[in-house]
Amino acid sequence: MMSGMQPSLTDTLCTQCGLCCDGSLFADVELAGCAEATALEILGLEIESGDADGGLLSQPCVALQGTRCRIYAHRPQCCRTFECGLLQDTRNGAVSVDRALLHIADAHHRIAQVKTLISQLGHRDARLPLKERCAEALSRDVGADPEAQRKQAELEAAMSGVETLILNTFMGGGANQAVAGSDRDVS
Repeated sequence: MMSGMQPSLTDTLCTQCGLCCDGSLFADVELAGCAEATALEILGLEIESGDADGGLLSQPCVALQGTRCRIYAHRPQCCRTFECGLLQDTRNGAVSVDRALLHIADAHHRIAQVKTLISQLGHRDARLPLKERCAEALSRDVGADPEAQRKQAELEAAMSGVETLILNTFMGGGANQAVAGSDRDVS
């Protein structure tokens, strides 16, 4: 009977995605307490002090390798419990697995375009969250250089599209927000 088992949705979707860890969805994540923060620092993760008792795990997370977590068994509580809107919509049947994988591929493609434009504008610090990298590239004074002005306009439009996609597909801002919200209350 084991051979007929289907992989879990997280095995199918999350391992193809990684957007919740790569700085695309979040700039940082709040940790549960000092013990969790200390344990993560020992594992080599960058923790910032924040309003929270435990601090903040900076994004992109240094534990992310490709789209997989290299400290998965030791990941923080916030990572264990987070489910993006797309995962919730797939779990409740509002989105098929195939459609979810297409959304993930589309997001990766659009984010790659944004990163390419950011790089072409001379910003190369990949340690910052996507939104911050984009803001820095857009804030650079390009003077009267028409090519650089065009690239900035293209970046602004591309990032706007990425932010809309993230909000509607991954952050629960889509048509199935009420259903996803009710799933959270039940869990």
